[in-house]
Amino acid sequence: MKAQVLLPKVFNFPFTYNSKTETKIGSLVEVPFGSKKEIGVIWKNNYSEPKNIRIKDIANKTNFSINRKLVDFIEWFASYNMVPIGLVLKMVIGNSDKFLKRNDKLAVAKKTKKKFFKLNPEQTDALKFLEKIDNKFDVSVLQGTTGSGKTLVYFERIKKIIENKNQALVLLPEIFLTNDFKTRFEDFFGFQPAIWHSKITPKQKRIIWKGLISDKIKILVGARSALLLPFKKLGIIIVDEEHDASYKQDEGVIYNARDMAISRAYFENIPVHLVSSVPSIETYNNIKNKKYRHIKILKRFNDYPLPETKIINLNLNKIKNKFIAEETIEIVKKFLEKGEQVLFFINRRGFAPYLICKKCGYKHTCQNCSLYLTFHKFKNRAVCHHCSFEKKIEAKCKKKDNCDFVMYGPGVEKIFDEVKEIFPLYKASIFSSDYLKTKERTNNLFKAINENKIDILVGTQMISKGFNFPKLNCIVVIDADFSGRGYDLRSTEKNIQLYHQLSGRAGRFSSKSLIIYQTLTPQDFTLNELIKNKSEDLLKNELILREKNNLPPFTRLIAIIISSKDRSLSLQGAREIKLKLNQINNLEVLGPVDSPLLKIKKNFRSRLLIRFNNQSMLQKKITNVLNGLKISPKIKLTVDVDPINFT
Repeated sequence: MKAQVLLPKVFNFPFTYNSKTETKIGSLVEVPFGSKKEIGVIWKNNYSEPKNIRIKDIANKTNFSINRKLVDFIEWFASYNMVPIGLVLKMVIGNSDKFLKRNDKLAVAKKTKKKFFKLNPEQTDALKFLEKIDNKFDVSVLQGTTGSGKTLVYFERIKKIIENKNQALVLLPEIFLTNDFKTRFEDFFGFQPAIWHSKITPKQKRIIWKGLISDKIKILVGARSALLLPFKKLGIIIVDEEHDASYKQDEGVIYNARDMAISRAYFENIPVHLVSSVPSIETYNNIKNKKYRHIKILKRFNDYPLPETKIINLNLNKIKNKFIAEETIEIVKKFLEKGEQVLFFINRRGFAPYLICKKCGYKHTCQNCSLYLTFHKFKNRAVCHHCSFEKKIEAKCKKKDNCDFVMYGPGVEKIFDEVKEIFPLYKASIFSSDYLKTKERTNNLFKAINENKIDILVGTQMISKGFNFPKLNCIVVIDADFSGRGYDLRSTEKNIQLYHQLSGRAGRFSSKSLIIYQTLTPQDFTLNELIKNKSEDLLKNELILREKNNLPPFTRLIAIIISSKDRSLSLQGAREIKLKLNQINNLEVLGPVDSPLLKIKKNFRSRLLIRFNNQSMLQKKITNVLNGLKISPKIKLTVDVDPINFT
């Protein structure tokens, strides 16, 4: 008896093996492959058998299998995102040879003290709304003002799902969110959740993988890669902060975890809940078109009001060699004197984004990428935020001796130094991914914040993502800039979401809180609509602009990045690919153009942008054209379906 076995490798097809017994689609088996044995999955018999090749036998069967719904989803996922199906399988079963050969015991979920929570009337109505459609596919959006208790609503929803003997998956956009989330989870459920992200140990991965596939783990909280794990009886998917750009995986297998979560729910025939305070433009459009069900929670928990807002015009408040205005300092002092916490927000890592010699004009640029290096004071080095290249900041000056660098623009470290100088009696700390690289450091910071041992936080965009700081009542946006950069079609949408989320960090347990916007453009339309809390009107305007310019969600885009060590080769390759793609009907191919980030990791990058009707599914035709190309081995193609920026 012949069987098709898909291997977790860069193949777009399964291999044929002999089986002495009947096989079932989805079963994990061990097969000889080259000189080794590999774990693969019995696949559908839709593929032609090889001729004149000796077919090997399946070596061993295992006790594990993935269900048919997941098999179908893997095939669809690979086709939609234009990636080899074997690589998608690798995301599902990982290094399963190690998983299966090691006898790890599943730890019993550690019991913690449960707290009692009572839903308010708005939350109760939201829960009833979500529960209206159960045990079948349904996309519903839970939208709520920041601090309105959306998490509590979907916790109640999950509780009923697991009481019915099903499993639940909660997706979070960032691994940094899991610590704060874990505490809230334990308070509600009375046990620790299983947590999945890239930083957990191989042993933890093995234990969780086995626990899910055998239905012994009921709730998993994870980052985007958790979406492809082999749940035995998945009953619901929650996508928290569904608007967050971090759901887009932009290296390796490129995909949008939010969109794929909706698709997996469709294949599993289960509900999926998208949770946000300001939905993504695609979700907002689907709400408008009645494709998604939608419920809002308007009031914050315990009726605390949203922060008041104040715009400080930096054109009138001149600041000499500093970035915090005098008016801001006076306001902040009042909050600190009352024992309340203050956040200074600047969306730039490091100390200064540009270093320029005032004698010869030399600029520190990356040797691998066409980017300026950012100076990081705590490392005392200039760093590339794309390839992680680092160098000392010394350089020989063309004029005399060493260069004398001036550091332009503020980063989070520079604002931190300024804060310490202005408020020397108060304890300040940086909240940035560069400073929270270890679990211990992250836990210590959260503990200090919650125990009110830190008075001032200086943070980057990371701090806007769902954290709950009870004593934080004043936020200062150092540079409220809504101009965006030309290559990011989502800059307006991202600004709406970022600043709405950010303002929601303040005043969660206070009747008086404030967010200060320091800006050089005080009349900016987006800023002024935001402070009136009119984010929905901004999304409506954004949709009108998108439709007028024939952009998503009204069309579908696929970006093809052609990279090579030789710039002329990447452009030439792009032109040849465009000629072939133009043979497909109902397809518009824009470009080629140089990428705005022309060189990354020593490779020059050219771009093609494919545009077509969003009701069409042309990925298979495009894949067939790309697979049939005879291009130079010196060229690398990267395909990005539904790109979120054009870098």
